[in-house]
Amino acid sequence: MGTITNGLDTRPYVNVTAPGLDWRKSSRTDLDPILKDCVILADAGRAEGNPHVSIPDGTRMIAISDDKAPDSPVLLMSRAEITKFFQGVKAGEFDEFTATPEELAAASQAAIIA
Repeated sequence: MGTITNGLDTRPYVNVTAPGLDWRKSSRTDLDPILKDCVILADAGRAEGNPHVSIPDGTRMIAISDDKAPDSPVLLMSRAEITKFFQGVKAGEFDEFTATPEELAAASQAAIIA
């Protein structure tokens, strides 16, 4: 069984698509089982037999998923790929995709009602 943590709390968690991984999510989100609302990441070990030519055996991989459902698809990215993506996020290249304050408030309200 794996776990999920937000840096403040850790709980058991299993994504059936990638069992045994220890998932991490932003500390800005809750771990309440009712309020699942985040992209999650996990160390997926080293690639073996990946069909993509840019991922040779031994490449350290990161798993990416969504914590809303325990059978959510899992994407595997190399640490180099995820590093370049994070650098773009930190540089503001994806700011147009962030929620407005009103959207964040509406999402919080919807989670309370659910």
